[in-house]
Amino acid sequence: MLSGMNRKKIFFDVSRSAGVPAPRANFANVLFNGEAWGFYTLIEQIDDQFLDWRIGDDGGNLFKAGDNFGGMGGGGNNAADLAYYGGTQVDYENRYELKSNEDVNDWTDLVEFIDFINNSTDAEFENELSDHLELQEYLRSAAIDNAFSNLDSYTGSARNYYIYHNLTTNKWEWVKWDGNESFGSYSQGGGNMTTLALDYHDSPRPLLSNVFNNSALYTQYLEEMCIVVEEWFNPDYMNALIDDTKDLVQESVYADDNKMYSNADFDNNIDNNVGQAYGLKSFVASRHTYLTGQLDCTVSVEQEEVQPYIQLFPNPAEDVIYLSSLTNVASAISIFDAFGRCIYKGNSNGQSQFQLNISDFASGSYLLIVQTEHTFENQRFVKY
Repeated sequence: MLSGMNRKKIFFDVSRSAGVPAPRANFANVLFNGEAWGFYTLIEQIDDQFLDWRIGDDGGNLFKAGDNFGGMGGGGNNAADLAYYGGTQVDYENRYELKSNEDVNDWTDLVEFIDFINNSTDAEFENELSDHLELQEYLRSAAIDNAFSNLDSYTGSARNYYIYHNLTTNKWEWVKWDGNESFGSYSQGGGNMTTLALDYHDSPRPLLSNVFNNSALYTQYLEEMCIVVEEWFNPDYMNALIDDTKDLVQESVYADDNKMYSNADFDNNIDNNVGQAYGLKSFVASRHTYLTGQLDCTVSVEQEEVQPYIQLFPNPAEDVIYLSSLTNVASAISIFDAFGRCIYKGNSNGQSQFQLNISDFASGSYLLIVQTEHTFENQRFVKY
């Protein structure tokens, strides 16, 4: 696909910057017996190593949404829609693939999760969903799919995602997969992908539809969408990222004699539509205009300006960093190094002020993520 490699990497880079579990992506020139075969995108596998560095737990069940268009390796033309089809494992084996603990092959946890999504009362769903699912993380992931009009996902095709049962937290975590159809490339028969509705989803998609039909959960989703639009999905942030990615790959794209498009089309598609492929920057501009016209983010912005969630100091730091919070809510704390590896996981245990010893960290830049059930903030700091 035209500029597909750019779309994948940018989509995953934004997802990870937003604190959403997603694979790392890069590029490679592939040679066979010294002969150039082409320029390819490298996507990290979602496996126990990914679970180790990103989630910090790899003993639970990892499920992949099956390929419901070809039946290869699971799926068999049946959508991984999280709809309820019965109370036994066999009812779901043609929709999902178990990618861990295959010898045990126990799908009880997945069946129970699907049963909860579909058969709980409205009150149970609203009050208990966060007991079953890393809710804020999922809502932000769904918001990112919507912002990018990424419909080859649970939202549209009901594939291209993983879910992992974290045994440490006893919650399910949503993991991005694929991404080449982002920026409105998967239109499902037409339509303007820059004006995709905030609550768009195919049917049945009970996890999304139940969230959107619940006023409290839908409000949380809109808050996550506001954060996504304000922090990442806007022309200032995205255009710089698009330019950086183009600069990274352009020379290798030009040199690839086996690509399925011209150099001129590659360059032009950065800013402009080429055929049915949206231009990366033009899509962001149009989609951002639509989203900001539909959203009212003034309340959340005012709250963030008046009451910042955490303060981190000193920065740069040598041995210790101090975190000062204005709430007493228990916060999950994660620190990632420059390679995206999770090197620290902990909890504030409800303390409004706490400190972290970083004396054993190597010198460099780090990303600190602080998360509660309803809030999320990340800050970068430098260890010298």
